[in-house]
Amino acid sequence: MSIQILAFAEVRDGKFKKSAQEVTTAAASLAASLGGTVTVLALSAGPVADAGSLGRFGANEVLVGNDPSFATFSADVYAKAVADCVKQRDAKVVLLPHSAVGKDLAPRLSALLDCAQISDAIDLSTAGGAIQVTRPVYAGKARMTAKSTAGRTLVTLRPNVFTPKATGSADAPVSTITPNLGGGSKLKLVQVVEPQGEKRIELTEADTIVSGGRGLKAPEHFALLEKLASVLGAALGASRAVVDAGWRSHSEQVGQTGKTVSPNLYFAIGISGAIQHLAGMSSSRVIVAINKDKDAPIFKIANYGLVGDVFEVLPALTEALAQAKAHH
Repeated sequence: MSIQILAFAEVRDGKFKKSAQEVTTAAASLAASLGGTVTVLALSAGPVADAGSLGRFGANEVLVGNDPSFATFSADVYAKAVADCVKQRDAKVVLLPHSAVGKDLAPRLSALLDCAQISDAIDLSTAGGAIQVTRPVYAGKARMTAKSTAGRTLVTLRPNVFTPKATGSADAPVSTITPNLGGGSKLKLVQVVEPQGEKRIELTEADTIVSGGRGLKAPEHFALLEKLASVLGAALGASRAVVDAGWRSHSEQVGQTGKTVSPNLYFAIGISGAIQHLAGMSSSRVIVAINKDKDAPIFKIANYGLVGDVFEVLPALTEALAQAKAHH
């Protein structure tokens, strides 16, 4: 009998976020191993652009749940809508991104479905018809593999780990549905405040991240990082010490109590490498560390390390990369 796998795809401003392709790719891989089919669910107040495109990444069908209450994320409302779809389709595996939305939604969904939840997966596999999930533990110092034999399993996937892979060129059929919201939400939306200033790349979806720590000595020195990030088309990150000092917004914090990121390239500048910070970025594919302390823990996990004064190194590095970019 075919196993139904449901992947939840995040939507912003009527378009799929990058994580939508990642959860679809992961779902398709599991479906191939278990002999199942993939249904992708998106929730939006209006139409979703190019919704059928997820068929190229392995979706057998795409469902778009439309309701005015989906205009702004509410974990209460979203959980009821997703749970209703899971039950309707009798999905045995539910995949969500381990994003701010996914982390808020998953526990509520697990409770509504009375099913097992495994968070922050960095690898999925199967053995004997059961799902095996690998995830970091002990603040990233070790990895564990959990085997799910439950009737239904819910897994959140770490962003930027499951590389999207196109399995074909055909779009998936798209259906618009009206999920049962079970009486709506107990919460009332009072106000939505958009962040001020320049719009930047979201940390969890960035291919390149430039992060700074207390080694920059003062908040105004983050201008050096902003120049480098601009040249690289990178997102800006910060250590917890910097955020706690009020130098940068919490939305930029990378670490155990901030955001977990897995970019292709991560710059740790003036960051010593406390275990709290490493927990949020150690799965980056390439790590470049710049620090004046040759014994800084960050050098133990860095692929490339440079011992030097960041105020001398950064301007020179930024200029060299700008020139290299100009010649290509």
